[in-house]
Amino acid sequence: APGRRGYSGAGAAEFLHRSIVPTMHYQKSLPRLPVPKLEDTIKRYLNAQKPLLNDDQFRKTEELAHAFEKGIGRELHEQLVAQDNQNKHTSYITGPWFDMYLKAREPVVLNFNAFMSFNPDPKSEYNDQLIRATNMTVSAIRFMKTFRAGYLEPEVFHLNPEKSDTEIFKKIIRFVPSSISWFGAYMVNAYPLDMSQYFRLFNSTRLPKLDRDELYTDEKAKHLLVLRNGNFYVFDVLDRDGNMLEPSEIQAHLKYILSDNSPAPAFPLGYLTSENRDTWALLRKNLLENGNEEALQKVDSAMFCLSLDDFAIKDFVHLSHTMLHGDAANRWYDKSFNLIITKDGTAGINFEHSWGDGVAVLRFQNEVFKDSTKTPAISPQSQPASVDSSRAVQKLDFKLNDALKAGITKAKQKFDASVESLSVDMIQFQEGGKELLKQKKVSPDAVAQLAFQMAFLRQYDQTVATYESCSTAAFKHGRTETIRPASVYTKKCSEAFVKELSKHSTEELQSLIVECSKYHGRLTKEAAMGQGFDRHLFSLRYLALSKGLALPDFYQDQAYARLNHNIISTSTLVSPAVQLGGFGPVVSDGFGVGYQVQDDWIGCNVSSYPARNGKEFLQCIYKSLEDIFNVLKGKKISS
Repeated sequence: APGRRGYSGAGAAEFLHRSIVPTMHYQKSLPRLPVPKLEDTIKRYLNAQKPLLNDDQFRKTEELAHAFEKGIGRELHEQLVAQDNQNKHTSYITGPWFDMYLKAREPVVLNFNAFMSFNPDPKSEYNDQLIRATNMTVSAIRFMKTFRAGYLEPEVFHLNPEKSDTEIFKKIIRFVPSSISWFGAYMVNAYPLDMSQYFRLFNSTRLPKLDRDELYTDEKAKHLLVLRNGNFYVFDVLDRDGNMLEPSEIQAHLKYILSDNSPAPAFPLGYLTSENRDTWALLRKNLLENGNEEALQKVDSAMFCLSLDDFAIKDFVHLSHTMLHGDAANRWYDKSFNLIITKDGTAGINFEHSWGDGVAVLRFQNEVFKDSTKTPAISPQSQPASVDSSRAVQKLDFKLNDALKAGITKAKQKFDASVESLSVDMIQFQEGGKELLKQKKVSPDAVAQLAFQMAFLRQYDQTVATYESCSTAAFKHGRTETIRPASVYTKKCSEAFVKELSKHSTEELQSLIVECSKYHGRLTKEAAMGQGFDRHLFSLRYLALSKGLALPDFYQDQAYARLNHNIISTSTLVSPAVQLGGFGPVVSDGFGVGYQVQDDWIGCNVSSYPARNGKEFLQCIYKSLEDIFNVLKGKKISS
């Protein structure tokens, strides 16, 4: 029944919740991302290089590193620290990191955009495409309104939730001035996280420009962009006063779009967002000059892009392909995110990566999932409002000349070829997970990463550069830091399991696993505290180039290039809202590994190109996990 949640006027239903602590309460007093000491960075860098090099190579790299540390590196470091001290409103990585993303010319799809798919609605009749699209759209708008009103609960990492995640604590902390509120939270072991990226979730797009793209946000826009069958539709979801439309009206408009049987366009514009960025920038200029300014403005400023696909999901592999790339005709990869909903109500998010990291997107997904499943705006019995959708919904028309048609055709050929060459495979290891590993006092993340190292050694007989992403959102304008999971410890342990099994007792193997776990725990803690080495070295290199200096020898070392050619690129997340997440390999001979360690199982989603065999890699990961778990249980294993 309408009105059951008071949609009329600015009722509570316009918001997800009303936090008594304002959303940005902690932002002002967040600690600053530290610039590590140069000697620490060099030491950590050499530790990461050690397992990848032979003795001669390592000696050479060590010499270059120490020369850098004493010479030009020291000067650059001092300049970086001075610059950082003059920019206390931000972090030393912000500028260089935005530049890294925005100057990259490769297509965003497969190279940068990642996906996370939602779990199905627990009530199966709510997984209908129209119902789920309506409910998720309403929840997304409510998230946006809650955030903009300052009512969204601040994002806080609680080490001791019994003390800090309580009403009484919130009632006290809200009266502590913003300039010192962080310290109040810190006293009870709670770590507020940076929320500076959140505003880019909505009404935002990455615009292609020659040499360096731009991020564009227009918070005044009130409309949603919907893609279906390669056609573009827009309609307002907020009224003049910024109140949300009745859910039944949103349902009516989406129903109208889902029943529109206009043919797919012969030249679908979405393909352009899958192009090389310079190519796309020139084509966009042509589009603007060809009378499409208003239509593009609608696309760029839309609250977000809702992509409605006309097919059902067959299995997890099909799900990964659909959410990671899908059909470019029905995506706009430049939007901060595409909310994708297929014929059977399967939902996921594909997000552009330059504006923000997984933390902001995951919070959005968690809130939207919770709201749309626990308090859905419409039910299977709801009737769409009797409104004239043909007037409210505008179908965008693009005027295309021959050059644009040729550009779209070429983009489609390239896109189809890239997608054709991408494989996605996955496993679920059901013989244990977080619970057992914690009982055995080893870190679940360390065990997953050890399994990847062991698997690659078994498959290719080598140890290669490996990347694990770690958020530095505990700091003002923090982004990510790299954990380097390949270490002398994982190498030694992997070799014992893969090559020298007969020489080691079960107890010895257990202690090798424990050593790996301790070291990985240390690396993770360092990275989360802004004490990795990757971002620091990246910023020093960026500084040298921006000052027009010759690139120091240290950076011209082949070993430096190899360490940054991340063959195994990994990222993990666990959330009640997310079924699975993934991304493409970051190099053509690499693996993209999305994984999650649940209480009693471990899931792995691997993407690869023809240079690598992802299926076989997963079989080796499975075997490694089996061996590690058996050893931890005290069982004897065989090769």
